[in-house]
Amino acid sequence: MDRTVRVKLHPTPEQTDALAETTRLFTQTFNAVCAHGWRHNDKNGVHLHHATYYPCKAAAPSLVSDLHIQARVKATEAITSALTLKRQGRKVSAPQAHACPPRYNRHTFKVDWPAQQVRLSTTHGRVTIPFSVPEYALASTGFPVTTADLIASEGGWWLHIVVEVPPPTITPNSDVMGIDLGLAQPAVTSTNRFLGEKRWRAVEGRYFKLRRALQKTGTKSAKRHLRRMRHRQARFRRDCDHVLSKQIVRVTTPGSTIVLENLTHIRRRAKTKRRTEHKRRLHSWSFAQLRSFITYKADARGCTVAGVDPRHTSQRCSRCGHIARSNRRTRAWFRCRRCGFDLHADLNGARNVAAKYLASLGIAETGEPPVNRLLVGARRATHKPSASADGR
Repeated sequence: MDRTVRVKLHPTPEQTDALAETTRLFTQTFNAVCAHGWRHNDKNGVHLHHATYYPCKAAAPSLVSDLHIQARVKATEAITSALTLKRQGRKVSAPQAHACPPRYNRHTFKVDWPAQQVRLSTTHGRVTIPFSVPEYALASTGFPVTTADLIASEGGWWLHIVVEVPPPTITPNSDVMGIDLGLAQPAVTSTNRFLGEKRWRAVEGRYFKLRRALQKTGTKSAKRHLRRMRHRQARFRRDCDHVLSKQIVRVTTPGSTIVLENLTHIRRRAKTKRRTEHKRRLHSWSFAQLRSFITYKADARGCTVAGVDPRHTSQRCSRCGHIARSNRRTRAWFRCRRCGFDLHADLNGARNVAAKYLASLGIAETGEPPVNRLLVGARRATHKPSASADGR
């Protein structure tokens, strides 16, 4: 398993200048390769290497060859993504970075975990820089390293080191837990757990109101406050996603499967007619970040993360399989028009998510719709949930 350890570097003023110059030339090479690939509509890494290596090396001779190659690799990834969006009819321009983080590999950096020092290739030669590791990341240190990204953030220098952690020895089982992710209720599991905290929504609302007031003011002081608040809001969302993903994985049996809805392009697919507040919250929903957190935490627990098509999961009855838009009486409550089964709407959706995954494996009763009878049971659930299962 790959894990990223974020360490803070403590360079001298001379080393700081070397890191800044290395980042500048790395970004220059990255932008040059991106411009060539975009101009010639070429995303082939070999073609881009032959066309750009020698001109870029001549323009930045102090940057070591391996960093030129890594800049080309990063540019190839960016060009591939941009050309893919262009073919899909999306509005996109040539990739360009103001500060592209240099990527190091085993040829250009070496980590000494006991001494907490790293040796990096820069435009001023190899430099040895001390670093400090956050307490929460100490368990991931000492393992073999693969790559690292050098990042300048908030006036300091950080190194994001990718380490290879051995996977846990856990025997997989047949347990499946569906997860319904949402805006009003952060996460509901098919095992009747309501996770997350209601206060998160109120905090986000206060951030929005404060940001709108500062934007309306428009003074220099207000703009400084906006910049600080942007980082603070991003840290808050990241913390919420960490808390929620940890709760989800913690209630999962080791070795089981966690099933999520595939929410890619949900902002373009959703055709909501609700008020502007709902649209704003939808566009600020960090579901991709949450899924990435769930995935790497599930790996450490020996669990598998799978995705299913989200269509009709909120309209299907988890008991009889009947699909109708009118089954969803309100946002929070579901009542089937055919069999009369009623349940919390998000819990019904979570059970449908698990059932859809089981159906994709061929696990369904013969002659019946692909519903999760093994998970739902025969009796009707009419309870209303508390804020969360673990009291948070």
